[in-house]
Formats: sequence, structure tokens, C-alpha cells
Amino acid sequence: MSVSEAAPKLAERYDLYAELARRGIRLTRQRRVLVETIQNASRHLDAESLWRQARARDASINLATVYRTLGMLKKLGLVDELDLMHLEGEKHYYEVSRARAHLHLACFGCGRIEEYQTEAFERLRQQVEEACGFAIQTGRLEFGGRCRHCRA
Repeated sequence: MSVSEAAPKLAERYDLYAELARRGIRLTRQRRVLVETIQNASRHLDAESLWRQARARDASINLATVYRTLGMLKKLGLVDELDLMHLEGEKHYYEVSRARAHLHLACFGCGRIEEYQTEAFERLRQQVEEACGFAIQTGRLEFGGRCRHCRA
């Protein structure tokens, strides 16, 4: 049984279209393609991968538009930026935010990223808020190692 099968089901990701519409954000054709690409991604994307996938649908999209759109989505709290143990140099990866925080497990062997959600992380977050009087808005936790496939 894999970690993802043993773990509780992850909280749903935000529906980017619904959230952007609710907040009155206008989507240009290029932004719409980028939002669709991020929303439908089956893995964490770096900016260049996002750009390549989006350009396959609209050749007019440039890398500056990708970074501006990612910046807007990050500022709105709809997309998380992760370094994922710097598996590939200094790349940063992006994923649609979830209603609840989760951990990332980065495999140094194959580069696979697994997500794991646990009540222990939520309890730690609450403990830090209470002990420090700090209102946490976001938190990230990553573990790096070898997945069960690479360990076999």
C-alpha cells in the first residue's frame, strides 16, 4: 500500500475559476489558458513547464505572462509556490492551494512528489499559533528521502 493510499484523502483544491470569478478578477484569453493548465495539472509544475504546456494551446503566451499570472494567483492565495527540496536546482513549483495544509514528500531517487495530509500537522499549526500568539496564514513542510519504489 502506498503512502497516498494509507493517508486520509487530501482536502479539495480550490476551483480557480470559481474563486477568480467570486473575487471579480478578469481573465484574458492567455490567463484562461494558464489557469486551465494549472487547474488540470496532474503534478507540480515549474514556470517553464507551465509555459510549455500553455504554449501548446496558445503560441502567443510568453514567459512574462506566466510569471505575472503566477504572481497574481499567489497574491490571492490560490496557488502555492514550493521549492520541493530543490530536486532540480533552484526550481520552484506551483500547485493549486487546498483548503487544508498538507506535507510534501520528495524522492531524491526518482523525483516523485507525494502529498500527505495529517491531523498532526494541523495540531502543530494550532499549537504554534497558541504558544506564540501568531496568526499563521500559510505553512509548508517537506520531507526528502527515497520513496518505496526507489528503496525496493
